[in-house]
Amino acid sequence: MVSLLLASTEDPASMNMLAEVMNIGGWGESQEFDHGRVNRHSTGNAEILLIDSLHIWADGIDSTHTSLTGSEVDEVLVLSRHVSASNTPALTLHAIGVPGEFPHGVAARSGGITGTAVPPSTRFGELFRNMCRLATEDHLENEYDLTLEATHHGPVLVAPTLYLEIGSTMEQWDDVRAARVWSKTIAICLGLSKNCVKNDWQGVGDVMIGLGGGHYAPRHKAVISASDVWVGHILANYAIVFEGENEEGSIPAGPWSHSVRTAVESTRSAFPGGDIFAHLDRKSFKGWQRSALSNLLSELGVPVLRGKQICLP
Repeated sequence: MVSLLLASTEDPASMNMLAEVMNIGGWGESQEFDHGRVNRHSTGNAEILLIDSLHIWADGIDSTHTSLTGSEVDEVLVLSRHVSASNTPALTLHAIGVPGEFPHGVAARSGGITGTAVPPSTRFGELFRNMCRLATEDHLENEYDLTLEATHHGPVLVAPTLYLEIGSTMEQWDDVRAARVWSKTIAICLGLSKNCVKNDWQGVGDVMIGLGGGHYAPRHKAVISASDVWVGHILANYAIVFEGENEEGSIPAGPWSHSVRTAVESTRSAFPGGDIFAHLDRKSFKGWQRSALSNLLSELGVPVLRGKQICLP
């Protein structure tokens, strides 16, 4: 079982991050396969795959990699650029899928299949907290927004996946310092450096799903930063769509229920045996919407916890 680091020649930030990851040391010689160039790490914990196409369109690349190389992919960590309308410099990461887009079952605008979500890598929380710590140690916290994002875009994969990103313009995509923060984070979390031990999921632990708020999920981010919880999908309000006002005692219309169910099921598949709970950005919902979400989550066996119940003392 290996962690597959996926990079793309079409993505300048991806190539910058790849160069720094290669500097970790311990990588074997490159081997050419039909799907791309592969390097294996001496620990046996990780492999790099460099492809020519853009990664958001690389549907099934995990299964293809296993078929061609014989290496069973445990998770995929995608090295990627980040783009934002504000061009804000950022180091960010997120799970993938488009559970909130509809109609369901068709190709989404930015990769993926509408109404579906790929299981998140179990290292979500660990990668985020280590990235923030290392970026701060390297004095990048005043230059970059150290953040995370709600689940969005493709590709369609089976293995648990996260995107690790540098944004948002060529100046940041080419910044070696930013790429080095991610390479050090990866080395720590995958056990690729001396005295670093992987913190693999062992089937026991509290796993948070974040519901509501904006794309950069500030309230969920604050809780994850101040705790040691494992992290599953985070859905922004745009992925939890209620249609019309709710009448007393009725179930609200809209695809919101499907989105939440999909996020819960996908997170459970990534964390077998985990104690899944939900954290709501309460102010982003109306009272009747919170009530509907609470009822659905109760039906799914997912308790709702507030920040003070989650964060470390």
